[in-house]
Amino acid sequence: MLNLIGNYSLVFALFVSLILIIVTFINFKSNKILNFNIFGTVVLQFTLICVSFFALVFAFIYSDFNNAAVYYNSHTSKPLFYKISGTWGNHEGSLLLWLLVLSLFTLIFLFRSKKLLISFRILTIFFQQIIIFGFLLFIILTSNPFELILPTPIEGLGLNPILQDPALAIHPPILYLGYVGTSIIFSSSLAALTCKYVNKDWATDIKKWSLISWIFLTIGIMLGSIWAYYELGWGGFWFWDPVENVSLMPWFCLTALLHCSSVLEKRAILKSWTIILAICTFILSMSGTFLVRSGILNSVHTFANDPERGVFILIFLTFLVLISLFLYFKFNEFESKSKSFFLSRETAIIMNNWFLMYFLAVVLVGTVYPIFLEVVAGAKISVGPPYFNQLIIPFLIPFLFLMALGTKLDWIKTKKLKLNLNIIAILILSILISFYIVRNSNTKILFLSVLISASLYLFFISLIDLKNQKLKWSQKISHLAFSTLVISIILNSIFSEEISVNMKVGEEKIISDSIINFEKISKREIDNYTSIIAEIEIKQNENKLKFYPELRLYKTPETITSEADIKTNLFNDNLLVVNYLKNTDYLNIRYQKKPFMLLIWFSTLMLGLGGLLGLRDNLK
Repeated sequence: MLNLIGNYSLVFALFVSLILIIVTFINFKSNKILNFNIFGTVVLQFTLICVSFFALVFAFIYSDFNNAAVYYNSHTSKPLFYKISGTWGNHEGSLLLWLLVLSLFTLIFLFRSKKLLISFRILTIFFQQIIIFGFLLFIILTSNPFELILPTPIEGLGLNPILQDPALAIHPPILYLGYVGTSIIFSSSLAALTCKYVNKDWATDIKKWSLISWIFLTIGIMLGSIWAYYELGWGGFWFWDPVENVSLMPWFCLTALLHCSSVLEKRAILKSWTIILAICTFILSMSGTFLVRSGILNSVHTFANDPERGVFILIFLTFLVLISLFLYFKFNEFESKSKSFFLSRETAIIMNNWFLMYFLAVVLVGTVYPIFLEVVAGAKISVGPPYFNQLIIPFLIPFLFLMALGTKLDWIKTKKLKLNLNIIAILILSILISFYIVRNSNTKILFLSVLISASLYLFFISLIDLKNQKLKWSQKISHLAFSTLVISIILNSIFSEEISVNMKVGEEKIISDSIINFEKISKREIDNYTSIIAEIEIKQNENKLKFYPELRLYKTPETITSEADIKTNLFNDNLLVVNYLKNTDYLNIRYQKKPFMLLIWFSTLMLGLGGLLGLRDNLK
């Protein structure tokens, strides 16, 4: 019964979407009246998609193995929390969640945009329905979450054990809120182009949606990093994995769009560039969907391995790109003459936009180039941290300095640059501190000293700017958070330590200044897995730390995972993970010191807080 309700709800929602496309187009072409029927139909569509989504949720809760998605991704012994999160822990369910958020944002836009131009609102709903219609077709034809299995299996195969984690359970919904929020930005920009409504009012509205997407995307990326840090046992928080990259690319674009929309609010300029950023943000989100779900990426994050699904998304993405290009060149009123910016805050924002687009290009090429190389030449390569570090870090230095000086500039024209002795003293202090840090590290590189100087300079300037009454608190907090994030990442990479050794129970080894004592192993039976717990003591100088890392042997599906034990304090994380070595009595023990991890997570949360403050200011 649940499967029938869910499936028919999707089919009815498809017809409702088609009706909305026709009705909104007719209304725009004729009298341009946003009548009550459109409101009611959008509410009906959202209700139908809600019914379908919760039908799938209850199918997971009640272990309805007649449903293929439940059979392949659940098990009766799985805890209730992971049964529910299993709803979106698979390809079909995650797309249904994506569709639910898409319809929710459409409904919110309709009720929150009453003060805007009616024709603009109608066209935004029209373009939004094209996206919803495409996703409904994709789900029903290629990824139906209500496919049946006959005869009904007695037991399911279970959810991938590495996905059975609280952080990863809430990570996808939050990330989707960030991704799907860009759809409103996309539809709104095309509608504004067509209605010639690219003005200050539109910039204010688009800024709200950009902030919503940016906040959720920032928090979603952070949760994914936290999960990778402690669950995968790699000992890091960012690995330039392709699926990590596809979430970072729209974040770069959103950050540039936020700053550009602020300029458009102030001076009614940069209209074309703002439109381009708005379109590109959603296209990048859709491209990420294509890459993740086509099976062409090799990543622990990918959901599906079905090229046919990838072809559908690629065709749909191409269709959206062509619509965007057609409308952009047909309706865009290009600025007839160039504006003279002089030395102003607008200049700093535009230059920082260039840097952000460069960072985006580096990540895009590093992610996509291996795919094209494999298709064209049949050669497989992987692009890792050295590529990204060497291309991004040199340009990060002027980017940080520009961020610091941008707040000292006025809008329109800065007649006198406010560089007093305090600002120069802060620069000298930053250089001295960075020289001291590099001198006491294992990496004696002059270039690194310049990078630390730039990040410290931005940090100190951001601290001083907390007293600047001309700046909004959202900007103060965001810039301070970003500078803190950059500093903590740099120090983390410089001062991290790692020891890897193979040991048997009862052995003791001395490596460098550490004594590792593998004391014992114990076993514990949990609901859906067996836990093998190692007891290991690490002695360094006068300090003793006892760790209890785990190996988990899952029954359904049969999988072994490693669970790190992390001892956290204000300045350091001490992380220890063990791995099973086949056909031996040895375990691989990997001990790592990771400084300033708490500061990395805290500064990311501060970034989200800065976005929330900005959203509060824009909703007033």
